[in-house]
Amino acid sequence: MNGLRIALILLLGCTSRAVRGQQMTLAAYRDSVIGYSWQLKSAAANASGARETARLRKKEMLPEISASASAAKTFHEMAETRLWGFAVKPQVVQTLYGGGLRAASRKAESDYRSALCDERAAVLDVRYAADYAYWNVSAMQIFMSAAEEYVSIIESLYRVVERRFGEGYIAKSDLLQVETRLSDAEYQLETARRTYAEVLHAFNSQFGAELDREARLAQSITDTLPMPVRVTVGEMLMCRPDIMAAEQRVQAAEHAVDAVRAAYNPHVSVGAGGSWQTFTSKASGRTYLDAALSVAVSVPIFGWGARHDAVAAAGSAVRGSRYLLGEARDAAAREEADGWSALASSRAQMLSSLHNLKIAGENLDISTYSYNEGQATILDVLQAQLSWIQIYTNAITAQFNYAVAVSAYERITAAY
Repeated sequence: MNGLRIALILLLGCTSRAVRGQQMTLAAYRDSVIGYSWQLKSAAANASGARETARLRKKEMLPEISASASAAKTFHEMAETRLWGFAVKPQVVQTLYGGGLRAASRKAESDYRSALCDERAAVLDVRYAADYAYWNVSAMQIFMSAAEEYVSIIESLYRVVERRFGEGYIAKSDLLQVETRLSDAEYQLETARRTYAEVLHAFNSQFGAELDREARLAQSITDTLPMPVRVTVGEMLMCRPDIMAAEQRVQAAEHAVDAVRAAYNPHVSVGAGGSWQTFTSKASGRTYLDAALSVAVSVPIFGWGARHDAVAAAGSAVRGSRYLLGEARDAAAREEADGWSALASSRAQMLSSLHNLKIAGENLDISTYSYNEGQATILDVLQAQLSWIQIYTNAITAQFNYAVAVSAYERITAAY
């Protein structure tokens, strides 16, 4: 079989397992993984909890309405005291100043926005993991096809050498060399099958399918993937949800300082209430209504420097959050630079490996033809076969690396 034609067929991904039945696109696989992901469910639960906490903090600033009721009965009458009585006292209390309620509400809002950003960051991570698993399956399917074809090529050569040995044209050492190469190729094929099974299990587990379910992909690493456009660091930082989450954590820490400081400020609240109760003296079961207005003022006077220490501790948390934000920005900038370098390098390697594969295929054709014509030795053919499979393996790896690098750069720049 023509070596170049083999390479072209395999590079087009025309494997039987990739075209049978309904095929799954990369976008459909991403959606399935996102819908199943436990990581995203956990992130969504955290965001939901932060939202409810923010709602609670807002409600704490509203007037508090409460009511108390009591009833009593005595068994010994003393003076003018009644043997029984009751009292119902509703009231409304509103904090006017102090308590840190507004600061606590703002902090809760920042925490909620941070949780939403964390959820978006988790989506980026899950989508990248889905892309990696998808391209990994595609690569391993082509690897297996290459290994199977390599075994077929050597088996074809073995039959020729075996016939020539039987006719007395070649030495037994040539036959043994081909047989050894065939055994090694079959070993590599079994290794590829085991690796593919593991990759398939990882692929299926990400969206809750049966682990041994066959993967039928609509896309392949051999497809032409466009080179992403590089973005500036500033544009990237504006889109990265983890950076936005870190910024929200800084704001939350600043609001926490206000809340701590408010706890040591004067506290003013007003209230209005009423009462419906029985008279304490004998009055033939008569009751009366009453109303009251109240103003409560609490002014801390001396606390042995507790206010200063508490505010200083909260301020340290703000500085720590800012340091983490700066570190995250620097890490994101390095990640973008490394991602772009990996993308450019993998693309160059892919183009080079495909060119080398074409040459290796032609060399395999020439060596095989020359051996059949008696102009080359069996070692020349075996070396050409080995060179072809190695270069072809490199080509598959390079295409896989490029596809993964594209997905990685899209995750880094939040381009999904």
